[in-house]
Amino acid sequence: MVMPEKNKKPKIIKLSSRLVQLSTDFNWYVIPIDAKSASGLRFEKNNRRIICTIKSSAASETIQCALMPFGGNFFVMVNKQVRTRLGIKEGDKVTVEFQKDESKYGLPMSKELREVLRQDKEGNRLFHSLTPGRQRSIIYYVGKIKDIDRRIAAALIFVEHLKKNNGRINQETLKNELKRPLTI
Repeated sequence: MVMPEKNKKPKIIKLSSRLVQLSTDFNWYVIPIDAKSASGLRFEKNNRRIICTIKSSAASETIQCALMPFGGNFFVMVNKQVRTRLGIKEGDKVTVEFQKDESKYGLPMSKELREVLRQDKEGNRLFHSLTPGRQRSIIYYVGKIKDIDRRIAAALIFVEHLKKNNGRINQETLKNELKRPLTI
C-alpha cells in the first residue's frame, strides 16, 4: 500500500451500513455505499479503487477494493474469508471507513512478482502495457499463493506467457501453463 504524502492527509469517509446478500445466484455479499458519500472522494474516470476498513463488533479488517456501481449508488464486495474474520453475516451492522486508493496498482504486489518484472525488461514492458484490471488480476493471483517457490513459478509463467503471446493473455493456454508441475 502506498501511503499519502506526509503533509497531505487523505480524505476519509466514515459511515454505518449493513451486510447485504446482493445475489443468491452468485452468493455475493456486499456493503451498500450511498452515492453522496462516495462522491466526496472525486474519482477520475472509472477508477474507483479504495482502501476500505470494515469494523464489526468483533473485529476490524482493511482491504483494497473497488466501489462497484449499482442503481445509482455503490457497494463494496465482502468475500467469505473477510466475513468470517469479521464474524459478520447478512443483516449485521458494520462501520465502514474508506479513502481513495492512491497506490500504483490497487493491490500490494508480491516481492517475487516485483523481482521477476525487475529482471525481465520485456516482461515488465508487456505487463505494464496491460490494462490496470489485468495487472491487478495477475498481482492478485500470484499474491494469493502461500508457498514462495510457487509464487516465483507463477510469476515466471505469467511473464513468459505474455512474451509468447505478444502481450496478450490466452485464458485457456494460461490456465494449462499454471497447472504445470513446479520447475524452479
